[in-house]
Amino acid sequence: MNFRITTLFLALLITTFYCTASFAIKPIYSGGSKKAAIRGYDTVAYFTEEEAVEGKEEHSFEHLGATWFFSSEQNKQAFIENPEKYMPQYGGYCAYAVARKSSASSKPEYFTVHEGKLYLNYSGSVYKKWNQDKDGYITSANDNWSSVLAK
Repeated sequence: MNFRITTLFLALLITTFYCTASFAIKPIYSGGSKKAAIRGYDTVAYFTEEEAVEGKEEHSFEHLGATWFFSSEQNKQAFIENPEKYMPQYGGYCAYAVARKSSASSKPEYFTVHEGKLYLNYSGSVYKKWNQDKDGYITSANDNWSSVLAK
């Protein structure tokens, strides 16, 4: 009898572990055809050029399990020296979704640089909602990020 209970308990424990691991989101959203951070766009360019600029494969760099593309070697080096400065908040997931206790992909062209941080959104309509109460959504997203990441 003890053997059956022990076996059942171990099976339940292993199943729980694999189910939890399979549903946890990645810390960095990697999507689009390039399966790269920010869909292959240059995260440094949001700060230096104030626009979404496609990165190039020859200027790529692996960081936190994702491939990051840059439009120039200079931008790549800036990122390598200080990735925290340039990485999008919430791993590049839609900031509005995280504020709503969820996760969603993001599109590079719907972005905000606010108080020195990069925030991405899912779509134009979400971007408009985001901008109506950016500070409030940022507060909510900051509170929610660890639990969203654990889902």
